[in-house]
Order: sequence, then C-alpha cells, then structure tokens
Amino acid sequence: MRPALAVGLVFAGCCSNVIFLELLARKHPGCGNIVTFAQFFFIAVEGFLFEADLGRKPPAIPIRYYAIMVTMFFTVSVVNNYALNLNIAMPLHMIFRSGSLIANMILGIIILKKRYSIFKYTSIALVSVGIFICTFMSAKQVTSQSSLSENDGFQAFVWWLLGIGALTFALLMSARMGIFQETLYKRFGKHSKEALFYNHALPLPGFVFLASDIYDHAILFNKSELYEVPVIGVTLPIMWFYLLMNIITQYVCIRGVFILTTECASLTVTLVVTLRKFVSLIFSILYFRNPFTLWHWLGTSFVFIGTLMYTEVWNNLGTTKKLFFDGFEQRR
Repeated sequence: MRPALAVGLVFAGCCSNVIFLELLARKHPGCGNIVTFAQFFFIAVEGFLFEADLGRKPPAIPIRYYAIMVTMFFTVSVVNNYALNLNIAMPLHMIFRSGSLIANMILGIIILKKRYSIFKYTSIALVSVGIFICTFMSAKQVTSQSSLSENDGFQAFVWWLLGIGALTFALLMSARMGIFQETLYKRFGKHSKEALFYNHALPLPGFVFLASDIYDHAILFNKSELYEVPVIGVTLPIMWFYLLMNIITQYVCIRGVFILTTECASLTVTLVVTLRKFVSLIFSILYFRNPFTLWHWLGTSFVFIGTLMYTEVWNNLGTTKKLFFDGFEQRR
C-alpha cells in the first residue's frame, strides 16, 4: 500500500510541479537558484517543526552519514552544471542525466553483487532508450535557436571529452548516492521523513554564496503583475504564486520519492523517478502545446514496453488469471 501511495505522490506532485516550473522559467530563465532555495527552505522548516521536533529529537541515522549523502548530492549538482561550460550542448546533457537506470544497475552489480533476470536488463535498456529519444527530440526543439556554434580544432575536441568525462562522473556519483541510501536504510532502518529533512537542511548554508542572485530575482518577482488567488481571494505578484505552487508540488513529489526509497530497492526507485521524468516531459509537451513527433511516440512505446517488462506484468496477470479461474471452478 505504501509503495503505491508513494508512486502516486511522485507522479501527481511532479506532473503538477513541471507546469509551475516551466511558467517560472519562461518568465525568468535564470531563476533556478531562488526556486531551489525556496524548495530546500520549505522542506527544512517543515521537517524541523514536525520531524526534528524543534531540534529535540535526535536522528536515528548519524549526522555524519547524512553529511556524506549531502556531499554527494552537492557534487553531482555542481559537476552537472559545470559540464555545460565544456562544449556540452543541452540535449546531450539531458540525455546523459536520463541514463541513471543503467548506471544504477551497473553499480548495483559491482557494489551490492546483485543479479537481475534478462527481462530486467532488457527492460532497463528499453526504458533508457525511450527516455533518450524523447528528451533529445524535445531538447532539440527548445535549443534549435541557441545551439552552440561549431568550434575548430583539437582544443574544442579536448574540452568536449572533458565534458563527457564530467557527465559520466556525475551520473555514476548519482547512482552511487542511491545505493548509499539503500545500504543506510538496511543498517539503521527506514526513516524517510528524517532523511527528507536532513538532506534539505544541511545544504542550506551553501546558499549564502548564491544570496546575491537570489535577492535579485526576489526583486524581479515583486515587480511581476498581481494575481488574485482563487478561493482565498489573496492578491500577490503572480511569480510568487507560481513559486509557492512549485514548492508545494515539489514537496509532494519528493516526499513520495523518499517514502519509496524506504520501501523499494534502489533500482526500482530509479525506475520510478526516471518514468516520472518521462511523464513530466510528455505532460509539459501536451500542456504547453509543444510539437509531439513520431520520435516522441517511438520513445513512449519503448518506455511503456520496458516498464511492463520490468514489472513482469504478464507473469502477474497469468497468476491472477489462474487464481481467478481456480476459485471459479471451486465455487462450481
């Protein structure tokens, strides 16, 4: 029941979140820092009040392990952002980040000595290819007007190789972080609310280095047109309304992800999160009436088939059907 609830929270929260995030980004493309800070601050305050009991409740998992997890997360974020300065175009950047399923499976085999069925391997490959296709085609549409000009010579190629290396490192580090979470829960028990709080509270001091950018965008948000919130009738700048809704929907989404990490294996969590990215992408295309090409439908079919293969839905349907008919025969 809890895994199903967690999956519902992930998809409902993130599909709504992508709308408000795109509304924010379309108006102010550089507002990522204020959005990230607001999300972290909201979750940290909520956790401090209701999970940490105003700091009186000691953590079940030692802080030093949370510090390691936060360091991994910070490293992944910095390296991913810096890779864009190394001749890496946005489509390639997004494609690499969509390859987390494969990285998670590889590290699961190497570190945790896991083994998967051929159906699992094939399904992960299909889902990854489907995500690659859809992400690449959508990114191509968005960035077609702003593609980097072609650079000459060996130097450009070297910088590109460094960018590929940075993306590969970030991808593997992200997968390693997921496995680290899984091992922590096996050792100390499942504490999704606590992990949610500490993973957002500990990085807050780092936003001091981004204070100037956050302040500048707060001023821009104040200057946006006024909007009356339905039902409650409160009037506020529309950009602050978008940010508020983004925070709430992001909280619902990430709460679902952290519940999922306590109930399922790392690979399953990665699969759900990857599917969430795919559904959010499709949802954004449909909501904002962006073109949906045959390539997108091809990617959709890969993801759908891969998901069915991973969940082994055919075997489950066969078992359910057998139980149904056995029960029917007994009643006769």
